[in-house]
Amino acid sequence: MTGRTMLLDSASLYFRGFYGVPDTVKAPDGSPVNAVRGFLDVVAKLLTDYGPDELVACWDDDWRPRWRVDLIPSYKAHRVARLVPGGVDVEETPEALVAQVPLIREVLDILGIAIVGATEHEADDVIGTLATRTTRPVDVVTGDRDLFQLVDDERDVRVIYTARGMSNLEVVTGAVIESKYGVRGDRYADFAAMRGDTSDGLPGVAGIGEKTAAVLLAEYGDLAGIVAAAEDAGSGMKPAARARFAAARDYLAVAPRVVEVVRDLPLPPVEARIAAPDDEQREALTALSERWGLGGSLDRLLAALTR
Repeated sequence: MTGRTMLLDSASLYFRGFYGVPDTVKAPDGSPVNAVRGFLDVVAKLLTDYGPDELVACWDDDWRPRWRVDLIPSYKAHRVARLVPGGVDVEETPEALVAQVPLIREVLDILGIAIVGATEHEADDVIGTLATRTTRPVDVVTGDRDLFQLVDDERDVRVIYTARGMSNLEVVTGAVIESKYGVRGDRYADFAAMRGDTSDGLPGVAGIGEKTAAVLLAEYGDLAGIVAAAEDAGSGMKPAARARFAAARDYLAVAPRVVEVVRDLPLPPVEARIAAPDDEQREALTALSERWGLGGSLDRLLAALTR
């Protein structure tokens, strides 16, 4: 055990499990369990390789919060399968994956692993809040680089980045962010707002790529400083850049609120301590494993929890 708290971006990991494990992996009754088995294998590997003693599965209670959409209507719009007025929009997700999510939650519940979500907020916001309020070292596990904004070398908050696969995990620290993007971790949200992100429906500032965004942050400090310089004819900013920021004025007025994760949700205390499963839990898991054919994936997770 390392004394670290591990925060899982759960949806990121079960999507990875679904697409990373063949759909020929099925339960005895023919139901797909590839996402479940993939998710369990991912968690087992993380526990084995990084040895945290606290673990929280952070959940998307609302994957596309209305308050973010009200600010930027294009936010994740291309991923909506069905709009739900007054409720949570339905995300375009394979039916075979949707059917497996309750089973993932059931396994976590039996194991006593904390599952934490928040009304009208994404898992990112739960992660941001838990990472901010703890005094412990934190590992955030995600395939979403938006969470790089939480990296803090002084507080020992880092991201275990899964985008390149579980066999090629990258531990992202502040030094890594500076080396890769040329910006400090605490300026990453400003950087991301300018760059934009097509996967989230964020347009960014047209004509401002990563290199230019990094140069501007180095010169003017933060996004507010850049916007102020763009509005000041005597700032020394090149006219072309000033014109680009002028054209993006409305977007930049709201983008920071959308891009920045919430860090102060009123979450209740979370019991996150990892414990080896007792006999009653093992009995329940054995029955679940036999019904759903979870086999070696569940065995590996149990072994990791026991260690």
